[in-house]
Amino acid sequence: MAPMPMPSALTFELLGKCSVTKARAATLQLPHGPVPLPIFMPVATQASLKGLTPEQLEEQGCRLCLNNTYHLGLKPGQETLDAIGGAHKFQSWPHNLLTDSGGFQMVSLLKLAKVTEEGVRFLSPHDGSEMLLTPEHSISLQNSIGSDIIMQLDDVIATTSPDLARMKEAMDRSIRWLDRCIAAHKYPERQNLFCIIQGGLDLNLRRECTAEMVARDTPGIAIGGLSGGEAKDEYCKVVDTCTGLLPEGKPRYVMGVGYPEDLVVSVALGADMFDCVWPTRTARFGNAITATGILNLRNSAYASDFSPIEPGCNCTCCRPQSSGGLGITRAYIYHVTAKETAGAHLLTIHNVYYQLDLMRRVREAILADRYPEFLREFFRRLYAGDKERYPGWAVGALKGVGVDLLVD
Repeated sequence: MAPMPMPSALTFELLGKCSVTKARAATLQLPHGPVPLPIFMPVATQASLKGLTPEQLEEQGCRLCLNNTYHLGLKPGQETLDAIGGAHKFQSWPHNLLTDSGGFQMVSLLKLAKVTEEGVRFLSPHDGSEMLLTPEHSISLQNSIGSDIIMQLDDVIATTSPDLARMKEAMDRSIRWLDRCIAAHKYPERQNLFCIIQGGLDLNLRRECTAEMVARDTPGIAIGGLSGGEAKDEYCKVVDTCTGLLPEGKPRYVMGVGYPEDLVVSVALGADMFDCVWPTRTARFGNAITATGILNLRNSAYASDFSPIEPGCNCTCCRPQSSGGLGITRAYIYHVTAKETAGAHLLTIHNVYYQLDLMRRVREAILADRYPEFLREFFRRLYAGDKERYPGWAVGALKGVGVDLLVD
């Protein structure tokens, strides 16, 4: 039997819906301020977005970012977090935080983890010491972190696993673990616990899990276990199926998604929130995200290119000095990115801004009820108008919600 509904420390105000697709625009009011939806959330795994100060992250418009429970539980540790009063103070971040429960490490650190009904037993990648992450301990850590949104501990396995029995076991265990998380949660009046729908690529399992999770009436709902190498068309079927069964008045979070094409399609399928390390990680390889594709600024072709990283971009890097920006050029990034950390830092600023601004423009298009036109223009720019290059999965998924990218 599902436990009684818990209190909520958020409000969700639905402001607009696309008249064609399932896209929504809303405002999510959290303890540390309002968050516009749809939103992309940068990942500050160890209470730091690599290369950026909290002030620089704030300047790009970020109002909700991620920390990782597993890593913060190891270092600095729960005692330190309790002593300072949580991760907001620890990292000098005045805005909202979301914490992953640590469950994803079952996949990313599989060789170091063993899953039982009790929880997940890890060997620390730092010193080899043993750590048992139970639903209760995960929630306790997140209570100490003080994040505005906390995630249940779920049993995560790769979507590409052929073991359907193990997939169902993980789904059923995730439901049981959610009940333990709800019971362990100390501060529901100031921290919002989100459930996580599991079930791999099996749509029947996803439907079953969604019904169980919705019955628990948590403040928000996540679709988990994706971004594990599955085919994109299968990913879209899962997202579309789950959002079709979710209540309208709660935020919907698809975990681990970050490519621009994934974001705009997933919004059309009814999702509101996304996160991924890709924008910051790819910056460290010299890659800039732009509306016309990825630019590898380590390429010597940019050695004498004195244009901004992306013309027209309003991030701190691209904005000219006359407008209060840095006026950074592609040539400068080429010059420093191979040997100096400054190159990665500057590209991180640009990439984070691009993702946040993309969601801002998505939101505006939904509110103006012109999201289908936005989608057509997005793919037209990204693929230079060559419709033969449009990814088939995106064309198919969008056609399923009323937008034919191949017809103007």
